[in-house]
This record gives sequence, C-alpha cells and structure tokens, in this order.
Amino acid sequence: MSVVTRFPPSPTGLMHVGNARTALFNWLYARHHKGKFVVRIEDTDRKRHSEEAVQVIMDALEWLGLDYDGEVTSQFSRLDRHTEVAKEMVAKGQAYYCYCSPEDLKEMREKARADGCKTFYDRRWRNADSSKAPKDINPVIRIKAPMEGATTINDKVQGEVTVANDQLDDFIILRSDGTPTYMLSVVVDDHDMGVTHIIRGDDHLNNTFRQKIIFDAMGWDVPTFAHLPLLHGSDGAKFSKRHGAQSISEFKEMGYLPEALSNYLLRLGWSHGDEEVIPRDKAVEWFDLDPVGKAPAKFDFKKLENLNAHYINEADTEYLLKQAAPFFVKRLGLKPSGIGLERLIAGIDELKSRAKTLIQFVDDGAFYVKEIPFSYDEKAQKNIDEAKDVLSTLLECFESHKGAFDAEFVQSTCKEIADDMRDGKLGKVAMPLRAALTGTTVSPSIFHASEILGKEECCERLRAVL
Repeated sequence: MSVVTRFPPSPTGLMHVGNARTALFNWLYARHHKGKFVVRIEDTDRKRHSEEAVQVIMDALEWLGLDYDGEVTSQFSRLDRHTEVAKEMVAKGQAYYCYCSPEDLKEMREKARADGCKTFYDRRWRNADSSKAPKDINPVIRIKAPMEGATTINDKVQGEVTVANDQLDDFIILRSDGTPTYMLSVVVDDHDMGVTHIIRGDDHLNNTFRQKIIFDAMGWDVPTFAHLPLLHGSDGAKFSKRHGAQSISEFKEMGYLPEALSNYLLRLGWSHGDEEVIPRDKAVEWFDLDPVGKAPAKFDFKKLENLNAHYINEADTEYLLKQAAPFFVKRLGLKPSGIGLERLIAGIDELKSRAKTLIQFVDDGAFYVKEIPFSYDEKAQKNIDEAKDVLSTLLECFESHKGAFDAEFVQSTCKEIADDMRDGKLGKVAMPLRAALTGTTVSPSIFHASEILGKEECCERLRAVL
C-alpha cells in the first residue's frame, strides 16, 4: 500500500504554527515512506473564506519547504460529489431524511434536559414512514449511527481508544439547503484522494468516531489515524497569543530561518535519541509515528532561538544574504550592493557567530552598508560627545599611518591612546571608536571591523563626527 497523507487547512486566517507542525509531520511521513503528500483547501464555509488566506497558506508551505504532490484540491468544488454520497447512503439504508422543524428540535432538547437525558436528536425519523413527511419542510439527511456496542480506534499516537456507541448521535450529513456538513465532506474527500494516514491534532479525536461511521456505511477502507498532542506554552496552558508569535508569517518576520523553525517543530512531541539539530534529509530518513509522544509539547522560544543561531552560523553566505535581504530593505531602506556588500561579506563570519535572528544579523552588520552621513543612536552619541579628543587623536594616527591598516594596528593604536589619555582603559577608546564607525555601541570586534572598512572609510567616518 502506497502511503498518502494530507494537509487540509481552512482558509480563514493566518497559518498557525500548530497547523504547520501538522503539515510537517504529514510531509515527513509521506516522504519517509516514499508516498504522496496532498493539500486540500477546506473552503466550504464561504462566509469566512478568503483567497488571501489561501495564498498565505501556500506561501507558508513554500517557505517551510513542504512541497506537495498533484494539484491543490478545493473542497467547495466537490459539493456535488458530497451530495451524491449522502443520497447514496439513503438509498443503501445507511442514512435517512429527517423532517424535524427547528421548533421540533428545540422542544426535543428542552424535554431531554427536563428528563435529565442526553440532548441528542431522538431519532424519530430514523425508521419513520416518509409518506407521512410534512410538505413544507426541507429535510436534512442524517446518518444511521450504531446504537449498541462500542467503536474502537487504534490510533498510532493515542493507542487504543474506545467510545460507547450510545454516545454517538444520528448527526446531519446534508443540511436542509442541500449543502454537506464537514463530517461528510472530509470523509468523501479523504476516500477519493486515496488518503491512507490521517495525521492531525488530538482536538479532532472525537470527530474520528463519527467519521468512521461514514467510512463503514460506504464500505470504504478506514485510514490509519494518528492524533498529535496540542502545543502548550511554557506555563503549560494551551499555546495562545499571550505566549508570543502564533503564525508562520510572524516567525518569518521575527527573523527565523525556515529550516530552524522546521527543526524546532519536528522536536515538539517527536524525538530521535538526543539529537537536537536534525537536517531535513535526516528528518526524512528517521521520521515515523512511533516516537511521537502523547503529552502536549511545550513551545520554548529560547530553544527556538538557539536553533536559529545554529542555522544562521552554519548558513551559506549567498543563502543567508538572500534570506536577510528583506530585513535590510525594511530596517535600513536599502539592499546591500557594491562596496557595502563586499564589506558585509568580509565580516560575515563574525556576524553569523553573534546573531540569533536575521534581525540581529542585519542590525549588527548595518554599519558595513551604511553611507555617510548616517545617524547615531543615543548611547553612541553620548560616547562621541564625551570623547571628541580621543576621536581627534585616532583620526590623526590613522591619517599619518603608512603601513598596513589591519586589526592589529588599530588595536595597538587604541591601546597607546588609552595609556596616554584614559588611564590605560582600552574601552574608553574602543567604545567611542565603535560609536563613530558604526552609529551604535553594539557591533562585532571594532578592530576587525576597522580593517574591513579600510583606512579611508574609517577616516571619513571620524571626520563626520568631528
């Protein structure tokens, strides 16, 4: 049997990080077993449907590197097929028309509550004579759920889960306006798309028992189910906005690399020994459902940040600059080019070793691509104002120097000036120099940075502040 997994998001908003983990697990399981990973947009709720949301989903999948097989399926385009199956079940005696009015249903619920019973539909039309049906009611179609015994699901994550059949009602599969319900549509689509494994959040576990009724009624093979534990915040509560970023686009905007986020999501509820850094090829090789735990996984931003730092440090220069380019535009209003790009590349190893996010990488490396005049932050300006004499002396030393303008020369010059003018305290010379050359008080080694900027540029920047 060839494995087929699916990712069926609803296009009603941003792509939540929990949905991204579900997509990743489905993708990895399919790729590990050399099967197919298909995407279906569950867009039957036309009031909440958004084409922009569809594009957000597709962009997120592309950013995460989760390619899919075949064309993306629209559930809404298959309504006729869903209706056809509902009527086929009626013909087979597995479903029936129910002619209850809203008033009937309300009365039914009130009586059940008064009697202390379940407020399920009382199945009055399950075996009724349809010739007695009222003419002014458009009927719904309800499934004939089993009324005795129990239903068991052998879940690949949750294990064996059993529900008594008297807990299942004759739920609606086709509404009175002729539109199918989610329960029907998802089962028909999963069958027609050949889905063999349904990997999703455990908030869908209760739905599984109702969906199995439809599979059984149609005589279709029931897929293997795997219900993943939900994500929690560091406090153990369900992961929500108060814990931080929620959507893939937010993580992207915060400067996380897709491979870092994918690696982190993979480790939420799944493990392979003590491995923390798991490249994509190894993830495909090692992934299976057996190691997935039942307990909710806690989202830890610190761990994600550490992983991101690793991937930034290991990144190829061309790739990293491509990923960082939008941040240069957004934060500096420019794209590195010419001499600025050359300087950035020359200093990139130290920038990579320091950065935990692309934002930090860009902010730390901004001075390489800036052109005079540029602004100075408050702390930098304070350092400059308090050390004009030091900066003047540095400028004189730099201008008169005839040898190699390298990190060793810059550092030794700063030490000499510190001994002469600042009681031997190197920081009281290096910090004003950093402020003048970078516009900030945080940067890579200012001695190495001075070498990369070169004698002429360093002198120009010192003249600019003097």
